[in-house]
Amino acid sequence: MLVNRIDQCREQLSPEHAEVIKATLPLVGPNIENITRLFYKTMFEKHPELIKNVFNRGNQKQGAQQKALAASIATFASVLVNKDAPLPDHLLSRIGHKHVSLGVTEDQYQIVHDNLFYAIVQILGADVVTQDVADAWESVYWIMARLLIDFEKDLYQGAKVEPGKVFCQTTVVDRVNLTSDVVCFTIESKNGSQPLPAHLPGQYISVRAKLPDGAGQLRQYSLIDSGDKPGHLRFAVKALHATESAPAGEVSNWLLENAQVGTDLEVSLPFGDLALNTESSAPVVLISAGIGATPMMGMLSRLSSNASERKVIIVHADTSASTDAFATQREHLTSALKNCEKHIFYKEGTASNGSTIGQLQVGQLTFPEHAEFYLCGSLTFLQEAREGLKAKNVSPSAVHFELFSPNDWLLDE
Repeated sequence: MLVNRIDQCREQLSPEHAEVIKATLPLVGPNIENITRLFYKTMFEKHPELIKNVFNRGNQKQGAQQKALAASIATFASVLVNKDAPLPDHLLSRIGHKHVSLGVTEDQYQIVHDNLFYAIVQILGADVVTQDVADAWESVYWIMARLLIDFEKDLYQGAKVEPGKVFCQTTVVDRVNLTSDVVCFTIESKNGSQPLPAHLPGQYISVRAKLPDGAGQLRQYSLIDSGDKPGHLRFAVKALHATESAPAGEVSNWLLENAQVGTDLEVSLPFGDLALNTESSAPVVLISAGIGATPMMGMLSRLSSNASERKVIIVHADTSASTDAFATQREHLTSALKNCEKHIFYKEGTASNGSTIGQLQVGQLTFPEHAEFYLCGSLTFLQEAREGLKAKNVSPSAVHFELFSPNDWLLDE
């Protein structure tokens, strides 16, 4: 577990190195995006299999992955030298779960190290990156790396697999069009003696797409089934069209165009730290926008399957009733809950079934005390929702979120 490890981490950083980090953070921080940009370029030239089969090529084109690494390292370094700062558990946990869903192994941390420190020297210059500076930042890197490696080993052990061995062969057994651009897939194991495992509500799987150029690109999709029994897994995929700021979704669009009933898919075991606390009796608030409803549907499915008596509040924003992919399923699942209320907001169209036409303002809603909040949506949506909850004096520890973008941990800054 990551909790309460910050004192141990600080003890591993010598006072001399801590002073160097304090002195160089103002220099490294503003340059770290340039550093990581060169780092990825160099690493992919030396290890093309990583960009082909592990890293998200779309995020690399946008520079999103670089920003994520920059944010995580700079944040961790600043926490180590600030005795009042808590360990960024959510940041590290999200990274760790993402790593195991991709099959990342301990040896790959050395690859990252070698190429990252080459980039640091190239960008800042050998006259700036003296041996003392290099040693201090190397110490920070390996403290963070060891923390993640140990955490990821625990996740692999919990899944009862060897590190990196998280993928299995499955077959699509059902495909349902939810809207014009959202499709729900149900898969089962090709090995009848090893059914797909149960999972925590809100978790995701990585799906590998065998693309025409030979790449095996991976993407994460939230599971929308209850997850309380082994057997089938169900996930939804939305078509992602190219925009001025982002390329088309390689894997999502490939799945919609190619995955039919009978198609074989390689997927990972379920992981993800945005998971419903099933042991709690506290009120649950599920806040989502658009396709961000997917992890919420997994949580709602579990609550409904258990006929939970917890207070459940569903808050969802969408473009219109026709784009609300889970409207029918939401109505069905909530019918099994005795203490549930819904707040559905559409930007356009006609109000129906209790929905509201207009902009969702989380700060204007009323929530019960001691509730646990789960959020998923775009970066802007999450920032606004968290600000709304902050204005209502909701404790940050009660707010859990997922973005499915490398920049999701930027929200912790």
